Amino acid sequence: MMTLVFPTKGLNKIKVKAGKIFSYKRFCLTICGVLLVTQFAAPRVQAAPTFLYTALGDSIGFGLFAPIGDGYVPTYEDLVEADSGAHVKTINLCVPGWTSSDLVNAIRGNLIFRLSVATSTIVTVNIGGNDLLGARRAYKGRTCGGADNQNCLRTGVAVFTANFNAILAEVRSLRGTRRTIIRTMDVYNPFVNEDRAQNTWPNDQGNDFQVFKPYLNAINNHIVAAAAARNIPYARVYMAFNGPNGDIDPGDLGLLAFDGLHPNGRGHRMIANLLRGLGYSPFEF
Repeated sequence: MMTLVFPTKGLNKIKVKAGKIFSYKRFCLTICGVLLVTQFAAPRVQAAPTFLYTALGDSIGFGLFAPIGDGYVPTYEDLVEADSGAHVKTINLCVPGWTSSDLVNAIRGNLIFRLSVATSTIVTVNIGGNDLLGARRAYKGRTCGGADNQNCLRTGVAVFTANFNAILAEVRSLRGTRRTIIRTMDVYNPFVNEDRAQNTWPNDQGNDFQVFKPYLNAINNHIVAAAAARNIPYARVYMAFNGPNGDIDPGDLGLLAFDGLHPNGRGHRMIANLLRGLGYSPFEF
């Protein structure tokens, strides 16, 4: 309530030009009454909160080959605004081609990345696809190393495991005890049909799909375990794109862009809705 103080000592009456005399006390009571009525009658408008959202990741988070504004990052931003009534301002720091090593180096040493995460109420992380993509190329080129031509695949999983732990730890550390919507996701396989048709290294597990699947499973299992250990919900993109057994090609489901690698608009909307389905803990909207 607003409080007004009038000087009353020695002033019992006020004379105006018209010669009329008003009671000063009556005048004060009238003004205060009007103010009180205005205060209670006026609608109380509470400004909508503003959330800063930082997206960390690779070309998928960047929205490469998705229609403008149709990537999962801007779509998720719209969904958060619709569900919360808040204003969301997004800083998309996803970089095409990045591996987990690139991201962990940036979040540890790049001031822009660190400040953005430190000040963001929402942080999403998608990473890992390129860690296996480079190893996959080496395997198909027969330069992966080892008697089974799979050393680089094993190394890729080991490097990702250490990097992903560090990425989530840095996000948690930069946010401290402040309430934050942190979300991540596992990795889908866009090469199911292609790899089933190829057998790069005879006398191993079988065709290339059968060779790569255990390594992709290892990365995804680690994403699940690392996120759970830090109470970070994750979107089950792998299941949505590849089915419960991981053996469906997402191109057959109409989820890939013309390059056969990145999600199209439908695929991005699916990812955004999977994130939405995780809710917004620790906030309640």
